Order: sequence, then C-alpha cells, then structure tokens
Amino acid sequence: MMDVSRLDWDKSGGLIPAVIQDAASGMVLMVGYMSKESLAATIEKRRVVFYSRSKQRLWLKGETSGNYLLLESIETDCDGDALLIAAVPAGPTCHLGRPSCFESARAFTGFVDELEAIIEERASEAPEGSYTSSLLLDDVHRVAQKVGEEGVEVSLAAAIEDRQAIVEESADLIYHLLVLLKRTGVDWDEVQKELEDRHRGGHGRDD
Repeated sequence: MMDVSRLDWDKSGGLIPAVIQDAASGMVLMVGYMSKESLAATIEKRRVVFYSRSKQRLWLKGETSGNYLLLESIETDCDGDALLIAAVPAGPTCHLGRPSCFESARAFTGFVDELEAIIEERASEAPEGSYTSSLLLDDVHRVAQKVGEEGVEVSLAAAIEDRQAIVEESADLIYHLLVLLKRTGVDWDEVQKELEDRHRGGHGRDD
C-alpha cells in the first residue's frame, strides 16, 4: 500500500479529494475527502473512511446504512494531491438508492458502449444496405434466431478448442445480442446491472 506521508496534504488544507470507483465495472461511485487519519483508517479497516467536512470527524461510509465500500486498491495522481480508490460496494452508494451519486454514471464496457451507440444510430437513420438496420427492421424472431445460431457456433468452436474461432464467434454473438436488446427495448446497462446485483447479492454464478 502507498506511503501516506508522500501525499501533498498541504495543497488543500490537510484534505485530499478521493474519487471512488467500482472495482468491477469502473463506474465512478462518489467523491469524498480524506485526511491522513481517514486514509490510514481506510487502509487498516479495508473499508473506505472519509473525513466529513460537515461533521468535522472521520466518517466510515456505510456506518449507518451498512452500504460499505470495501477497499480493493488505492492510487494517487501524478501530483500526489488526489486519490483514486477502487472499491466493492456492499449496496447502493448514493443515499437516494442509486449505485452512483452521479445519476448518469455508467459502468466501463469499452467498445461495447461504442458498438451500442452505432446500433442506436442505425436504428434511427436506417441507412440503405446496412445489415444492422435490416436486422432491426426484421421480425424479432429472426434476430433471436441469429443469437441462437451464434451461440451454437461459439459452443462448437469451444468443443474443438479453436481459439481464434472462439474469439470470432463470440464477437458475432455479442453483436447480435446487442441488436436483439435494441430490438426488444432493453439497454445493455440493464443486463450489466443484473450481473452486478447478482454478484453483490451473493447469487452470482461464480459463488
């Protein structure tokens, strides 16, 4: 773990802003402030402890609600005057019951987000000759059939241990699944939230 004494505590009057990020999804959960004592307590307890500027004391996140932030890692920025903390939330981070204190915060899914945006664009503009547009305009059962077919292709590739085929067929499966979700009005975020809820609630397939 980091050396607390190397941080620049003087720049902000003894407090350092800490951005809390979901260790699994990368979603920004909240921002708080830490003192030397609260950071030391965070490291010791393995639960995020802030310094409450309103209460003028250390504040263990979740001390009342039970929605703790379980520490995974801490890193500092290049100037040593801000912290990025990866944590596993034990419940909603926001007091309003949301996963994040930022209403529009999203989990990081890399190119999946970009691909979802492309599919959204094809749905609204319906350019001629677009395979995606043709799927979206087709009967939902046809799109569902494509997802089933690609799932079988992934299974067959795995059965013969063809690594490249697994990659390619998995890409096809994810693409067609995203199209199906769009066609049925389901957002990828809903699927991801379900996975996160299962994991946090102890009902995940990896338990």
